Amino acid sequence: MRGLVTLCAALLASAAVAQAESKRVIAIGSSLTEIVHALGQQHRLVGRDRSSTWPPEAADLPDVGYRRALSPEGVLSVAPDLILALEGSGPPETIAVLQEAGVDYITIADEFSRDGVIDKIRAVGAALGVEAEAEALAAETARRLDRALAQASDAQDAPVNVLFLLSARGSEFVVGGAETQADTIIRMAGGKNAAAGVTGFKTMTPEAMAATAPDVILMMERQGEPILSEEELFALPAVRLTPAGRNRALIRMPGAYLLGFGPRTADAVMDLSAALRGVRGS
Repeated sequence: MRGLVTLCAALLASAAVAQAESKRVIAIGSSLTEIVHALGQQHRLVGRDRSSTWPPEAADLPDVGYRRALSPEGVLSVAPDLILALEGSGPPETIAVLQEAGVDYITIADEFSRDGVIDKIRAVGAALGVEAEAEALAAETARRLDRALAQASDAQDAPVNVLFLLSARGSEFVVGGAETQADTIIRMAGGKNAAAGVTGFKTMTPEAMAATAPDVILMMERQGEPILSEEELFALPAVRLTPAGRNRALIRMPGAYLLGFGPRTADAVMDLSAALRGVRGS
């Protein structure tokens, strides 16, 4: 009897694995797509959101739209049976339609911290049924993050004042304040957020932006293209008033790499920390 029970349990486990392997998965959020690839489960992906462009082969997947502006038609066009989505994906009406359509929808927390990255890896692994692989990736990622954070802390004699500039249009500057991905990555790299006096991504007047007196401006690249050219940036009168403007101090990094908080975050911390050391030494 015990042998029969063992055999049945083995068959059920085998069936569960087969079912998990058959999942047609969409990853909504660049870090989730990266984690799926890092776990060796990319063969299950049938779609991705517009921000998911790493690794390069991810760009070959069907694009189902912007993470915060999804349409049911776009998502359902690739016939998924599992959607992994970062919290904040939507809109809610689309999520409701997807759930009513019988698609498994799992929300993954998106905390901007060292532990948040580790928890995200484990959550994706659990959703895909590859907990052992996820635990190994989480452990390796934790080691690399701890090493990067220690090196960044040791290398900075005095914090560089960094302004994360999301966009600059006319007389409005959108900056990354406290409680943003930008604030966290700046601090992880050993810098000081020049806009820490505001919370979230906020619009500043030219006068308020200049008053933050950044030593360097940090900006994203999207798909290798600058949001604002260097000449355009440093031609802005308010920017010219700042130490960063006078020294033409600018750091650019790919957006998903800098702010994604996924398996590559340790590398992003080390790269940003090295760039800040260059600013301090100039």
